[in-house]
Amino acid sequence: MHGMIDHITIAVSDLEKSKLFYERALAPLGYRRTFGKEGVFWAFDVGGSLFEIQHTDDKPPLTRVHVAFRVQSRAEVEAFYRAALEAGARDNGAPGPRPEYEENYYACFVLDPDGYNIEAMLNQPASQG
Repeated sequence: MHGMIDHITIAVSDLEKSKLFYERALAPLGYRRTFGKEGVFWAFDVGGSLFEIQHTDDKPPLTRVHVAFRVQSRAEVEAFYRAALEAGARDNGAPGPRPEYEENYYACFVLDPDGYNIEAMLNQPASQG
C-alpha cells in the first residue's frame, strides 16, 4: 500500500475517562488499546493505523489534532515538507531522524492553515528508504 494514515492523535481533557470510553466504544469493532503511557497518552490499533489520545496539557510541537501520513521514502518526507511550506504551512520540525521516537524514525512536521500539526513519516532503516 502506498501511503496511508499512520496515526491520528487528538487531545482530551480527561485521559483516564477517555481511555475507558474508547476501550468500550472500540471493542465491538475489534480495536484494542495497544500501548501508551499512564497520564500522557494511549494508542489504539484501528486496523493498521493508530488512533491516539493525549492529555490536553501537552506542549508543542503537539496540537489538539495531529495527523501523521506514512510515506515510502525519506525523499517523500522531504518532498511533502517542501510542498507544504510552499502551500503556506509553517515549519514545525524539518525533515530528519527522530531517534527519540524509534531508532529508524524519520519525519517532518508542519502546521497547516488552522495550526494543526501534520506529519509525514516512515520508520525503517535509511538503506530501505
